[in-house]
This record gives sequence, C-alpha cells and structure tokens, in this order.
Amino acid sequence: MTSLANSNKYRIRKHFDAKADCYESSAILQNEVCNRMIERLDWVTLKPQVILDAGSGTGWGVQGLMERYKSSKLIALDLSAQMLLQTRTKGRWLRKPGLVCADAEAIPLADESVDLIFSNLMLQWCQPEQAFAEFRRILKPNGLLMFSTFGPDTLKELRHSWAQVDAGRHVNEFTDMHDLGDILLTTGFAEPVMDMDLITLTYQDAKAVMTDLKAIGANTPMVDQSKGLMTPGKLKKVFEAYEKFRKSDVLPATYEVVYGHAWKMPQRIKKIDKENFSIPVDQIIKPHK
Repeated sequence: MTSLANSNKYRIRKHFDAKADCYESSAILQNEVCNRMIERLDWVTLKPQVILDAGSGTGWGVQGLMERYKSSKLIALDLSAQMLLQTRTKGRWLRKPGLVCADAEAIPLADESVDLIFSNLMLQWCQPEQAFAEFRRILKPNGLLMFSTFGPDTLKELRHSWAQVDAGRHVNEFTDMHDLGDILLTTGFAEPVMDMDLITLTYQDAKAVMTDLKAIGANTPMVDQSKGLMTPGKLKKVFEAYEKFRKSDVLPATYEVVYGHAWKMPQRIKKIDKENFSIPVDQIIKPHK
C-alpha cells in the first residue's frame, strides 16, 4: 500500500473512531439504504452458512441479516474499532457476531470461506478494484456479493457551491455505476446487476448539511484538502451559493445511491477428450530414409 493510501486509511479510521458515539443518530440515509439492500435479498435464493458485513459500522446491517438468516454465522468487519465497539454494546444479540477490525482491501479471512458479502455504503472509501478482488478471493464458489455505494451526483449541490468559492476539492468524487460494473467483470465476477436511486434529504440551511456530514464522518476527503485557509468569509460564500438550490423553503442534498450484486461462479475445468489427441498407428507418417 502506498504512503498516500496509508495516510487516507489512517484519516478515515481516525475520523470514524471519533464519530462512533453519535453516528447512529445521524445515519438516517445509511440505515434506509441498508434496509433497502436487505429487502433486495428477496431477489435471490441463498442459504448462506457464513456472511460478512464489510463496513458494518455500528451494526445496523448485522442485526437485519441475523433476523433474516437465523442459522448463519455473521462476521462484522470495519476499519474503525470504535464502530465495532458500538456493534458489540448496542446490538440486541440472540447470537453474537464475530468482530474483525480490518481494511476491506486486505481482509484477514481464508480463501473461499464466505457465502455472502453484504457491504452498505462502504465501497466509496476503498479502491474498488482492490476491494472487489478481496471479496472474490474470500467468496465460496456460487457465493454472492451485494453492495451499495455513492455515485457521481452525490452532494452535487454542495460541490457546485464550493466551486463558486475556490478550486479546491471539498467533496469526494465517486465512481460511476457503469464503471463499477466493468470492474466487477474484470475482477472475475459473473452476472453483475447494477441500478441506482436518487435520494434527497432536506435541510433548513447549508450549515445543517455540513453538520450532518461531519456527524457521520462523511466530510473526510479521500485526498488531501485544499491547503487554503478555511475562513468564515469563504464559508459564508458557500452558504450563499447553496441558497440558489432552495425550494419550498428547504435546501436539498442529493445522494446518488448505486446498488450492485454479482456472483462468484465455480471455476470451469475443461475435460480433455483423449480421442482428439490420439493418432492411429497406421496414420503415422514415417520419415524418409
């Protein structure tokens, strides 16, 4: 892993550790998308023995998965130890999930050890090529990956408002749905299915948008922020630019939520028909003397 990647992971872990105590009260969108993902499991026939919730946060998805798959072993994986602590202390567990503090790009599980990988709004913090490769490695043949992430139109109002103030990167960029489908294929997944929802949250002012993002750790950039000083004057200009989006006395914050699922198919081994490679003795051409 490069030094920049290590720096990003450190900042992401530190930020989510700091927000773990208050995360649940502000994670309205995250929990709603998680519920929609669990409903999408109605589309597939699967009886998983082992399930991994990759990027489990405070355990909202783990609880829903346990209710659906009552005899499955659940593993909650998150980069943030404090998030996992919330999972352990706040969950109403009839059976306890396994807790693993690790990076989804380097999962400490054995090859072909998981039947279902469920990942809700975590992929945007990763390099999708590396995460998908790890997911495929640990999935059993006929195993299923189901995930959600954010698409490029996420927080478009806030991105536009910052662009009126400076050229710095204040809002993360997100991978297009079609590119994610291509990455799934190139990493060896089969039958990828992608679709998208636009979900709009509303706020009284732009400051409330930023406060909400900060409360869930979503204001942590994947690259270094602009080195310019963040002055009250700059923020005022951002708020003024955001006001142009006001409708019905509220400000919108748009989220493009991308959903995807794909399968790890068994490796196909071609049987060689020996008859195709045998030559009758009488057809052998003898060399001239």
